[in-house]
Amino acid sequence: MTGKKRQGFLASGGAGGITIPALILALWFLGGCANLPQQVAKEPVFFPPPPNPPRIQYLTRFSEANDVAGPRGTFTDFVLGKSTPASETIKKPYGVAMHEGRIYVVDTRLPGYAVFDVKERRFSVVTGGESAGGRMRKPINIAIDSDGLKYVTDTGRDQILVFDRNDRFVRAYGSEDQFKPADVAIAGERLYVSDVEHHRIHVLSKNSGQLLFSFGKAGSQDGELYHPTNLALSPDGYLYVADTSNFRIQKFTADGKFVQRIGMLGSGLGQFARPKGVAVDHDGRLYVSDAAFENIQVFGADGKLLMFFGESGERPENINLPAAVWIDYDNVALFQPYAAPGFKLEYLILVTSQFGPNKVDVFGFGEMNNNDNPAGERPSSR
Repeated sequence: MTGKKRQGFLASGGAGGITIPALILALWFLGGCANLPQQVAKEPVFFPPPPNPPRIQYLTRFSEANDVAGPRGTFTDFVLGKSTPASETIKKPYGVAMHEGRIYVVDTRLPGYAVFDVKERRFSVVTGGESAGGRMRKPINIAIDSDGLKYVTDTGRDQILVFDRNDRFVRAYGSEDQFKPADVAIAGERLYVSDVEHHRIHVLSKNSGQLLFSFGKAGSQDGELYHPTNLALSPDGYLYVADTSNFRIQKFTADGKFVQRIGMLGSGLGQFARPKGVAVDHDGRLYVSDAAFENIQVFGADGKLLMFFGESGERPENINLPAAVWIDYDNVALFQPYAAPGFKLEYLILVTSQFGPNKVDVFGFGEMNNNDNPAGERPSSR
C-alpha cells in the first residue's frame, strides 16, 4: 500500500484473540456526531469494517474542561462569555495516562499536565509552580505508579519530575547533561528512560534516581537507536522502544538485550514514517501511533500486523498528529455506558492528538455479545 494509511483491518478472530486467516485491505471514511463524555454516540463507530466482527469502538473524546465537567450555567456564560477559557483547553498534548478514574494529559504548551477526573467530573491543571523546584518547562510524557506517584519527563529541564498522588512536587531526577528524557516506564523498582539526545535507554533506581545501567548507542543496527522516544512495558517484562528516526519499534529484555525489531521505513502495511506512541495489552498486542500516517497500527506478539485504524479530520473519532497511546484495564466500567448495546469492553485505548479539535480520543477494545443483540446485527461502522 502506498500513500497515507487509512483505518482498516488485516485480521479477524474470536474471543481468544486475533488471528490472520487472510489479508483484507479496506480504504473507507468515517462519519459521526460529536459526543461529549456525558453522551453516547447515536451511531457507533467501529473498527474493522464489515464483514469482520467489531473489535474496537470509538467511545468519546476529551479536549477541554467542559468535556468532563459539563457546560457552565447561563449566569456563568453571561459573566464570562460562552467560550471556554484558554486555561481550560488542552493546547498541544503529548503524553497520557489514566489512574483511579482520572485522565492525565501532558500539555507541552501549558506547560504542565491537565487532569480530567471522569469519576468526579472535575478538571484541573498542574504546572508544578506551586512548589520550589517543581515548575515544568517542556513536559513530554507521564507514567503513574500503583501508589499514585507520577513521573513526568521534561525536555526543557532535562529531568524527570516526580509528583505525589495529590499532584504536589516531590523531587527531580537527572543532573546536567545526563540525559534528555522523552519517556519513562516503571517496572518494579526500576525506571526506564529514553534519552532522545544520546540515543540510549537509561535504567534508574525508582527510589533514588541513581543510574543502574544504560544500553543502546547511536546507529541503525539491531539494538542500536536513533532518537528513541516512547516506551512501553509488556506484561511479561519486555521493553518496547519507539526507535523513531530508525522508523521501527525495538523489543528488549529487562536487562537491555535486543530481542526483535518491528517495522521499517515505508508507506506499506506494517511500515512506519514517524512512529511515536507505543502500548502493549495483556495479550501482547502492540499498538503504535504514527504521526505521519496519522493512524494506529496493531501488531501481534509475533510482530505481524493485525489491524490499523484512524485518519485525520475534525470528526470526534479522528486523530491528528497522534503522539502517545495508553491502554487501561482498570477504568473500563466508567466507559462501558458509552459502548454500543451488546459490545462488551475489555480495555480502553487512549490516543493523544497534537493538532486538531480532538486532543484525547478514547476507544474501547472488546467484542459483540450476540446474546445482547439477538438479531445478530452488526452496528454501523460507517
